[in-house]
Amino acid sequence: KKMSFDKVIKMIDEMKDALHKEQKDDDSKKEYCNKEFDETEDKMKDLKHTKEGLDQKISNLHDEIKETKESIASLEQGIKDLDKAVAEATEQRKEEHEEYVSSTAENQAAVDLLGFAKNRLQKFYNPKQY
Repeated sequence: KKMSFDKVIKMIDEMKDALHKEQKDDDSKKEYCNKEFDETEDKMKDLKHTKEGLDQKISNLHDEIKETKESIASLEQGIKDLDKAVAEATEQRKEEHEEYVSSTAENQAAVDLLGFAKNRLQKFYNPKQY
Protein backbone atom coordinates (compact mmCIF):
# COMPACT_ATOMS: atom_id res chain seq x y z
CA LYS A 1 0.00 0.00 0.00
CA LYS A 2 1.08 3.39 -0.88
CA MET A 3 0.44 6.09 1.55
CA SER A 4 -0.19 9.56 0.44
CA PHE A 5 1.24 12.46 2.33
CA ASP A 6 -0.71 14.98 0.28
CA LYS A 7 -3.16 15.60 3.11
CA VAL A 8 -0.34 16.08 5.59
CA ILE A 9 1.60 18.34 3.21
CA LYS A 10 -1.56 20.37 2.55
CA MET A 11 -2.14 20.72 6.30
CA ILE A 12 1.53 21.76 6.80
CA ASP A 13 1.20 24.33 4.00
CA GLU A 14 -2.00 25.70 5.56
CA MET A 15 -0.33 25.84 8.94
CA LYS A 16 2.71 27.56 7.35
CA ASP A 17 0.41 30.14 5.68
CA ALA A 18 -1.44 30.71 8.95
CA LEU A 19 1.89 31.21 10.80
CA HIS A 20 3.10 33.66 8.12
CA LYS A 21 -0.15 35.61 8.48
CA GLU A 22 0.16 35.63 12.28
CA GLN A 23 3.80 36.74 11.95
CA LYS A 24 2.74 39.68 9.73
CA ASP A 25 0.04 40.61 12.28
CA ASP A 26 2.61 40.35 15.09
CA ASP A 27 5.10 42.49 13.12
CA SER A 28 2.40 45.09 12.50
CA LYS A 29 1.44 45.09 16.19
CA LYS A 30 5.12 45.31 17.18
CA GLU A 31 5.54 48.35 14.91
CA TYR A 32 2.45 49.93 16.46
CA CYS A 33 3.69 49.19 19.98
CA ASN A 34 7.17 50.57 19.24
CA LYS A 35 5.60 53.70 17.76
CA GLU A 36 3.39 54.09 20.84
CA PHE A 37 6.40 53.55 23.13
CA ASP A 38 8.33 56.26 21.26
CA GLU A 39 5.40 58.69 21.41
CA THR A 40 4.88 57.97 25.09
CA GLU A 41 8.59 58.42 25.77
CA ASP A 42 8.53 61.76 23.92
CA LYS A 43 5.46 62.86 25.89
CA MET A 44 7.19 61.84 29.12
CA LYS A 45 10.26 63.91 28.18
CA ASP A 46 8.05 66.90 27.32
CA LEU A 47 6.11 66.54 30.56
CA LYS A 48 9.33 66.19 32.55
CA HIS A 49 10.70 69.33 30.91
CA THR A 50 7.43 71.18 31.58
CA LYS A 51 7.46 69.99 35.20
CA GLU A 52 11.04 71.20 35.66
CA GLY A 53 10.07 74.58 34.23
CA LEU A 54 7.05 74.80 36.52
CA ASP A 55 9.15 73.73 39.51
CA GLN A 56 11.60 76.53 38.70
CA LYS A 57 8.75 79.03 38.40
CA ILE A 58 7.35 77.85 41.75
CA SER A 59 10.77 78.23 43.33
CA ASN A 60 11.10 81.73 41.88
CA LEU A 61 7.63 82.65 43.13
CA HIS A 62 8.48 81.36 46.61
CA ASP A 63 11.61 83.54 46.56
CA GLU A 64 9.56 86.54 45.42
CA ILE A 65 6.99 85.90 48.16
CA LYS A 66 9.77 85.72 50.73
CA GLU A 67 11.31 88.97 49.44
CA THR A 68 7.89 90.65 49.38
CA LYS A 69 7.19 89.58 52.95
CA GLU A 70 10.57 90.94 54.01
CA SER A 71 9.83 94.21 52.19
CA ILE A 72 6.44 94.44 53.86
CA ALA A 73 7.98 93.82 57.27
CA SER A 74 10.64 96.44 56.57
CA LEU A 75 8.03 98.96 55.40
CA GLU A 76 5.83 98.25 58.41
CA GLN A 77 8.83 98.87 60.69
CA GLY A 78 9.54 102.06 58.75
CA ILE A 79 5.94 103.18 59.28
CA LYS A 80 6.19 102.44 63.00
CA ASP A 81 9.45 104.39 63.20
CA LEU A 82 7.92 107.25 61.23
CA ASP A 83 4.83 107.28 63.48
CA LYS A 84 7.11 107.41 66.51
CA ALA A 85 9.14 110.26 64.98
CA VAL A 86 5.93 112.14 64.13
CA ALA A 87 4.64 111.69 67.68
CA GLU A 88 7.94 112.92 69.11
CA ALA A 89 7.99 115.90 66.74
CA THR A 90 4.39 116.72 67.60
CA GLU A 91 5.20 116.61 71.30
CA GLN A 92 8.25 118.80 70.73
CA ARG A 93 6.17 121.31 68.71
CA LYS A 94 3.55 121.42 71.48
CA GLU A 95 6.26 122.11 74.07
CA GLU A 96 7.83 124.76 71.82
CA HIS A 97 4.41 126.33 71.21
CA GLU A 98 3.70 126.46 74.94
CA GLU A 99 7.14 128.01 75.47
CA TYR A 100 6.47 130.50 72.64
CA VAL A 101 3.05 131.44 74.03
CA SER A 102 4.51 131.86 77.51
CA SER A 103 7.48 133.84 76.19
CA THR A 104 5.21 136.03 74.08
CA ALA A 105 2.98 136.70 77.09
CA GLU A 106 6.01 137.55 79.21
CA ASN A 107 7.38 139.82 76.49
CA GLN A 108 4.02 141.58 76.16
CA ALA A 109 3.87 141.98 79.93
CA ALA A 110 7.39 143.45 79.84
CA VAL A 111 6.36 145.82 77.02
CA ASP A 112 3.27 146.85 78.99
CA LEU A 113 5.38 147.33 82.11
CA LEU A 114 7.91 149.42 80.18
CA GLY A 115 5.05 151.46 78.75
CA PHE A 116 3.69 152.03 82.26
CA ALA A 117 7.16 152.96 83.52
CA LYS A 118 7.69 155.28 80.56
CA ASN A 119 4.37 156.94 81.26
CA ARG A 120 5.30 157.43 84.94
CA LEU A 121 8.66 158.88 84.00
CA GLN A 122 6.95 161.24 81.55
CA LYS A 123 4.62 162.36 84.31
CA PHE A 124 7.56 162.92 86.63
CA TYR A 125 9.81 164.75 84.16
CA ASN A 126 7.10 166.47 82.12
CA PRO A 127 4.24 167.09 84.51
CA LYS A 128 2.86 169.89 82.32
CA GLN A 129 1.87 167.43 79.59
CA TYR A 130 -0.46 165.70 81.96
